[in-house]
Amino acid sequence: YPFKYETIPKNIDYYLRRTSNGSSLSRVAHSWVMARSDREAAWKLFTEALETDVSDIQMGTTPEGIHLGAMAGTVDIIQRAHTGIETRGDMLLFNPYLPTELKRLTMWIFYRGHSLEIVIGGGKLKVHSRPGRAQPIKIGLKRRVHRLKSGDTITFKL
Repeated sequence: YPFKYETIPKNIDYYLRRTSNGSSLSRVAHSWVMARSDREAAWKLFTEALETDVSDIQMGTTPEGIHLGAMAGTVDIIQRAHTGIETRGDMLLFNPYLPTELKRLTMWIFYRGHSLEIVIGGGKLKVHSRPGRAQPIKIGLKRRVHRLKSGDTITFKL
């Protein structure tokens, strides 16, 4: 089927008007989808998802058990949606887009034998590999690609 960019916002609007948010996961899904198109709405849905069990926003379902999917989904939003992290071929790619409420994001991941510290903030993306024996890896931001060796740090200007 032919696909046009304009289809994305039309689909988002279509489903937002028809979703009742009866599931703790709907806020997670919508926040993830909207993270790049409507940051204010995405952040509102994200914070509501964080409150799922703390404030029992489902009105009585928390005593039946925690909403682990919603909890994990909020972590995924931060780790993947806002960092824009993905693996493509033999490369770890980034396309950060932090909400204005997040001034800085630091996280650790393990990728191809590297223990990586990722810091996004202050107009920069910094990727540091702890010393080790892993082979060099490719790290990319948009069209810029660098090789990262164990123990090295790469800093991209955003």
